[in-house]
Amino acid sequence: MIKLKVPISEEDIRKLKVGDEVSLSGVIVTGRDEAHKLMVEEKPDFIREVMDGSVIYHCGPVVKQDDQGKWSFVSAGPTTSMREEPYQADVVCEYRLRGVIGKGGMGPKTAEGLKRCGAVYLHAVGGAGSLIANAVKEVKTVYKLEEFGTPEAFWVIEVEDFPLVVTMDSHGGSLHQEIKEKSQAEAEKLF
Repeated sequence: MIKLKVPISEEDIRKLKVGDEVSLSGVIVTGRDEAHKLMVEEKPDFIREVMDGSVIYHCGPVVKQDDQGKWSFVSAGPTTSMREEPYQADVVCEYRLRGVIGKGGMGPKTAEGLKRCGAVYLHAVGGAGSLIANAVKEVKTVYKLEEFGTPEAFWVIEVEDFPLVVTMDSHGGSLHQEIKEKSQAEAEKLF
């Protein structure tokens, strides 16, 4: 298990390879469709500092707020990443991200962006949202909650020992592409 602490250097990210198991700690940001669209179209500065050297998590969390107004995560499972394919490479490079967390992998545009700008795709286990929420130690703040709603807002969270697997690295390696090619080859043998 490789321990990564945010902010992460490009040098440390470029040491990672497909298949590496990672334990991530530090401040990261959730972001889905609305967040990615905003970051590409408007390039807002309010999120820039926290994202520099950090990781974006494709997650629409289930949250609760206590009587004092403090937020916490009830469930924090990954959402399907491919929806962000049109935006992800631009977001990684513009905001100097070192990683993207989600499920299902991403396509060639993102793969090229990871390679060019020094980042990795980290796969989180789908269906384990309440377990992953245990890794969320604190909600630091939330942006665009009123405008975007809970699942689409930018949640700035501190995680500790968030278990992940590198499935796309900064060298062009992609476990998702490997599996797709092997599956297609096997399917062609059957037909």
